[in-house]
Amino acid sequence: MSSTPRPPLTAYTRREALRRCGAGFGLLGLTGLLAGDPSQGGELPADIPSAGLPLSERPTHAPGRARQVVHLFMNGGPSQVDTFDPKPMLDRYHGKPVPSNLRTERKTGAAMRSPFAFKRYGQSGIEVSDLFARTAQHVDDMAVIRSMKAEVPNHEPSLMLMNCGDSRLPRPSMGSWVTYGLGSINQNLPGFLVLCPGGYPIVSTQNWRNAFLPGAFQGTYIDTQHQDIEKLIANIRNSRMSLSEQREQMDLVTEINRRHAAARGQDSALEARIQTFELAYRMQSESAEAFDISREPASIREAYGDGTHGRQLLITRRLLERGVRFIQVWSGAGQPWDNHADLESEHRRLAGTWDQPIAAFLADLKQRGMLDSTLVLWGGEFGRTPVAELPSLNGRDHNHYGFSMWMAGGGVKGGSVYGATDEFGFQAVHNPVPVHDLHATILHLLGLDHERLTFRYAGRDFRLTDVAGHVISDLVA
Repeated sequence: MSSTPRPPLTAYTRREALRRCGAGFGLLGLTGLLAGDPSQGGELPADIPSAGLPLSERPTHAPGRARQVVHLFMNGGPSQVDTFDPKPMLDRYHGKPVPSNLRTERKTGAAMRSPFAFKRYGQSGIEVSDLFARTAQHVDDMAVIRSMKAEVPNHEPSLMLMNCGDSRLPRPSMGSWVTYGLGSINQNLPGFLVLCPGGYPIVSTQNWRNAFLPGAFQGTYIDTQHQDIEKLIANIRNSRMSLSEQREQMDLVTEINRRHAAARGQDSALEARIQTFELAYRMQSESAEAFDISREPASIREAYGDGTHGRQLLITRRLLERGVRFIQVWSGAGQPWDNHADLESEHRRLAGTWDQPIAAFLADLKQRGMLDSTLVLWGGEFGRTPVAELPSLNGRDHNHYGFSMWMAGGGVKGGSVYGATDEFGFQAVHNPVPVHDLHATILHLLGLDHERLTFRYAGRDFRLTDVAGHVISDLVA
């Protein structure tokens, strides 16, 4: 411990003290957590603590099978008719106009058959294309939704709708709502982590924002294109100070912040900042080990593969074991599944980077007895049209009228298919599933009532499902 006399607390302002500290603990790659200033005026319900440890575990509204969530986000919009929704009618109409009663208001080209072969898998006999032949080995643990619906065919609002429950207004993300409702299992790691290689995707940190929820519930971004721990989690090590010296600094800054907060009615934004610094300090002892996949046996690493998505999912399994509540795993920055052209080659390339890792991940969770308590969600912000993007028959446009997603583990009814699109795959025509219904069902599987999980802000109670949403009981085991 340093013997340097500590200056009196009145010697520096909070800003000056933080500037002089210069330690790495405030910059531990928690840019997402630190970036979002929670808006003033929010109120936590009585059973959600606003001080102390905001990520402490909390009881559920009802028993729930799932305890943790992994959202495999295929941003850009994978094609449902080329993955999980076979449409033989497209073979018959290939290169021809589709019937006029199935056309939308958007100009489209001729029908385009899928270049991929579909096959039945598992005891359930659910059809899946050869793009996901390895993933399909686990279809009996999956509930495939073939009737998802979004609101508009544009990336930005559809990303916001899928992630935050509203396509226009700034609202907290699903991961923020889940950690707000349940807390985190491990206080030394963030409750909500976002793994996205190559930088931020479209609309950036808005995809995992906390909005008006306290800042502790915002997602923490990790750029998983890096393999070196020092790059994966920036500034995780302080090269100039020992942990005990940093602890002294933390104690000083915390005391200054506490006095500052006490004079301002225990401001929730300041409390979130205090907890952020504490979490960043605690992460130094645990995060490097959690992200170090070299500690895994060679056989496990080989099962996941040595690509980016294999590393992401192996890291995800290690984070789940260490109690991270909500993990969103992205395909990457930009629009990787947005194949308006060259769909056959691009979808095959993209699926090739995911199929083996997803299959290994599901098998690994099941073998370790973790799948029953982990809800895995796969899908994008919308799907793609069954007709070709003009002028050639080699790509598909955006389609929000009907698309596919699947869930596995966490109390889901495995080996089931819910809903259907029309015979061409344009629109959801049987048991359509709006995004609010999907969110309500996810919260239900976690033991949370989507109508009771609210936050009072600006004079009204907000929730992830807004004023809509119904639990789809047919998806629940």
